[in-house]
Amino acid sequence: MAGRSVTELHESLVKDQSAVITDWISGLKEIDAFAAGRTTESEARTQGSELLAEIAKALRSGDSDTQAENFSRVRELVRDMSQTRAVQGFSPGETVAFIFSFKRPIFDRLKRMKDADKLALAVETITTIVDELGIYSMEVFQKTREEIILRQQQEIAELSTPVVKLWNGIVALPLIGTLDSARTQVVMENLLESIVEQSAEIAIIDITGVPTVDTLVAQHLLKTVAAARLMGADCLISGIRPQIAQTMVHLGVELNVVSKASLADAFALALQRTGRTVVKMKI
Repeated sequence: MAGRSVTELHESLVKDQSAVITDWISGLKEIDAFAAGRTTESEARTQGSELLAEIAKALRSGDSDTQAENFSRVRELVRDMSQTRAVQGFSPGETVAFIFSFKRPIFDRLKRMKDADKLALAVETITTIVDELGIYSMEVFQKTREEIILRQQQEIAELSTPVVKLWNGIVALPLIGTLDSARTQVVMENLLESIVEQSAEIAIIDITGVPTVDTLVAQHLLKTVAAARLMGADCLISGIRPQIAQTMVHLGVELNVVSKASLADAFALALQRTGRTVVKMKI
């Protein structure tokens, strides 16, 4: 009985595909799916027509399992659509509505069945198919969005840890924001690469933009200092504000590295260590 229901569902989708798509587009308009301008009615019609055609083709075998091989092309279309919408900035609701909106126009066509049992089976089958595809689209959307966020975080971390050449043999690494294990790795890599490229003797790590220094942050700083020393560069830390100094004393945090209150003070010390000094010009 279930097999005949799938066959009849396939025949109905093939016969009424154009009408289903027209009603589906009308349903999307009702929920303002095109209001943001991220997609057009023409694009949606093309995607919807291809998806519905592939669903009908998959049902031709009599198997309605969306995980089966006959649904591989359907899953591929849903995956591509969800990934594209995640990149384009669609919301999760807008993405899944693209799939779920197929239900009503398909149900409207199935109501023509005179056999109540066949109608019930057909409705159950298409409901299961659409629901599973909707869930799959959400999973793909969420995974893609997470990958985008992770990539953006990595790019921001790289951009927020620039190593600046202050003088021949002297580089500075201004830190802004909190330090965690992942960011410490980026900081360390950027600093070590700059030490090699600039043949730096002294590296100044400025933490003026770091909101707080606790035991964990101190450990990350010490790892960076130790790595720089292994590369032959001495390290100075600048930008320790009174509040941070009090917090570090209260926590018993010891950096075991020369520190200065400001980047200017650290730079002056670095110049002194490299045999240079800053003097005021006589005008």
